[in-house]
Amino acid sequence: MSQLKLQHCSSSCAQSSSCKIQPMMHGRQPDPISAQQQENLINLGNTDQKRRNSCAGDRFIPMIKKKFNILSETKAPAQDIASSQAALEMLYKQQILDQEPVMEPENGSLKFVNQNNFQYKNEHLHYIDSIDPKNYNSPLVDHKYFALPETMSSYYGKYIRKIPKVPFKVLDAPQLQDDFYLNLIDWSNQNTLSVALSNCVYLWNAQSSKVTKLLDLSNDIVTSVGWSLRGPFLGVGTNNGEVQIWDACKLQKVRTYKSHVARVGTLCFAENMLSSGSRDKSILQRDLRQKEDFFFKQTAHKQEVCGLKWSPDSQLLASGGNDNKLYIWSASQHDKPIFKFTEHQAAVKAIAWSPHQHGLLASGGGTADKTIRFWNALEGKLLSKEDTGSQVCNLMFSKMENELISTHGYSQHQIILWKCNGMKRIATLVGHTSRVLYLAMSPDGYTIVTGAGDETLRFWNIYPQSLGESSSNKCQLVPQNISIR
Repeated sequence: MSQLKLQHCSSSCAQSSSCKIQPMMHGRQPDPISAQQQENLINLGNTDQKRRNSCAGDRFIPMIKKKFNILSETKAPAQDIASSQAALEMLYKQQILDQEPVMEPENGSLKFVNQNNFQYKNEHLHYIDSIDPKNYNSPLVDHKYFALPETMSSYYGKYIRKIPKVPFKVLDAPQLQDDFYLNLIDWSNQNTLSVALSNCVYLWNAQSSKVTKLLDLSNDIVTSVGWSLRGPFLGVGTNNGEVQIWDACKLQKVRTYKSHVARVGTLCFAENMLSSGSRDKSILQRDLRQKEDFFFKQTAHKQEVCGLKWSPDSQLLASGGNDNKLYIWSASQHDKPIFKFTEHQAAVKAIAWSPHQHGLLASGGGTADKTIRFWNALEGKLLSKEDTGSQVCNLMFSKMENELISTHGYSQHQIILWKCNGMKRIATLVGHTSRVLYLAMSPDGYTIVTGAGDETLRFWNIYPQSLGESSSNKCQLVPQNISIR
């Protein structure tokens, strides 16, 4: 670098090279230096002087404004431009300046701390009100779930996230049963929605909107459906206690199991397993690779089993029943549940495992209970509960955010999107005129579909990424209601 600077040195710098240089050496005599070293020191000194005079050099260090306020400097007449710049300002302050937004209690507006300079800071944590973090000392569960810093959408949701209050698509579903204990819709990872209507099962392709009739049971009624985790296989439970496996691509039945003696109200797949819950109070575990009908029968519940959910890692199974009990089963221990929860005061059909937090389970009770409870399923502890004011029919965690979706029956018939930190309501969706008994989510996590006793299926956009797609889909549907048949 010194050689490069030496080549550009002016004649005046060359003449001054003969000057005597006496650097300070803190009390000792300077060592003799060569003429080349003297030239280097002169060039370095001249470069520093130029940098001080012109603020130019090999690095550019920007000046930091002490007050950053785009809104006061921008005088855009259009409201949409102002909203966009407000969102950009908020993103810049959080992501670049690492500033923390704080809600003003007086007027409800946002202000930002640390607006004078850059610095590191500790994250501000928000705990659920009903949970004392000091009492939650599990070494197995990440405590950050109940102390997560707010996400971008949580801070700025009221500015940049708008959840439509009406469904973007409505399908007629004649003879969709109004029965709390059944599970009649499910959405596959191949983007196909299965719907059970009386004795038939229909497949609705979400990309082409094509409807295909999969099966028709002449002397029986379909009481549950459930897709396998991978592949095109659909499990179908019937009122007579049968469990059938169908290949949705070939539209043909693969196998039939006849071990239950009463209706099969719930089905759930794991990796290579299929679990079925019945009104005969039993849960049957099947290995799809084996020829046997089932390899274990679990009989802990005293009334109908109406809810089954495997954890994302397929190691824990949660079962809910009409006996108001919630049990946790281990994949390595089938003879008895590892945990028993008896806090619910009504039937437990709504069960959901968090995809964001290992071991976190949510459950909802029926009409006499009306509460959502969060559990540490690894230690068998109740973490918190929330009174919803109405029957809890379904629960499902969002794939995109740390949020929970619940559907309700008596007496409000609504869909609620919750922020898990604090269980605050983000949105309430209404439209069904009967209990919202069925819930499924698209593979990408942007859309949910709900079914009710009013014999309709309603599709809702819960994330802004799919807003553009929703409008185009609605344009393709000339009538608002299309029969699934």
